[in-house]
Amino acid sequence: MSSVAEPQTTTRYIDALAQGMRTAMQEDERVVLLGIDVGAGGGIFTVTRGLHEEFGSERVIDTPISEMGYVGAGVGAAMTGLRPIVEIMFMDFVGVCLDPILNQAAKLGYMTAGALQIPIVFRTQTGAGRSAGAQHSQSLEAWFAHVPGLKVVMPATVTDAHDLLVAAVRDPNPVVFIENRRLYGMRGQAGEDPLPLGQARVARSGDEVTVVTWGQSLRECLSAADESSASLEVIDLRSLVPLDMETVIASVRRTGRLLVVHEAVQDFGAGGEIAARVADELFDELRTPVRRIGTPSVPMPFSPELERTLLPGAAAIAAAGEALLAEG
Repeated sequence: MSSVAEPQTTTRYIDALAQGMRTAMQEDERVVLLGIDVGAGGGIFTVTRGLHEEFGSERVIDTPISEMGYVGAGVGAAMTGLRPIVEIMFMDFVGVCLDPILNQAAKLGYMTAGALQIPIVFRTQTGAGRSAGAQHSQSLEAWFAHVPGLKVVMPATVTDAHDLLVAAVRDPNPVVFIENRRLYGMRGQAGEDPLPLGQARVARSGDEVTVVTWGQSLRECLSAADESSASLEVIDLRSLVPLDMETVIASVRRTGRLLVVHEAVQDFGAGGEIAARVADELFDELRTPVRRIGTPSVPMPFSPELERTLLPGAAAIAAAGEALLAEG
């Protein structure tokens, strides 16, 4: 008698995030969650829905609309031995609470010669594509990758939404955990191909052009690999700090070509750092110059049509890969 394979169940990215926080809170009573409307309301994007009912108001804490106040309180809580997860509703709002992250969380371990650890996770969401306007659509991960003492994590898959969040909470260092809200409804197989924090994933194998990306841009790069006549190897970095250059270097050494893709503004972005490191290491082995695709350096418009023209899409990525192949 023939057997019929059981259909695999899928999980939404947003639910994997919630389960990641639940897992962290269940395994360590020191883990607390702070933020605007994260309690009974479940957060503006419903990521924290159900956690208040499960863990109570002493561990899931609704805060006033004062990012500087509650982000600073989270850093202070980490100094006393708690392991806070602090939600900043939009990444654009880090401008009003940057000092506790930049000058306190990132520096106190060094300033106290290791006497203090700051095990805190700053959860925030980023990105454009939803007509949210110039003040709610920015990708600012390069800001934090530039700051010594911070780890910067950007999960692009359902598995990483859960696993990297749990790993970030367990980490003794401050971690900026950046979600793209366009991924919240994405479905995938939870637990598929788990990797530790700091290790990149080869999301698709290829032979002719290495494409390095992270976050929401992974989906566009995978679509480009499907469409392109060039054989694109797509690497999902998963985190900018730690930055897994070994995986990138190994791939570029084989293909001889590198294209870096990110949704953030191209000027002074993380793609420039990756390009420079590859050029330093593989100058004599590159068949073409390193190319980058990012968003132009303009405020993100509200208009859906204008916004769409600015964001790196699959067609542009595929064309860039083919152009690199044609160059040499």
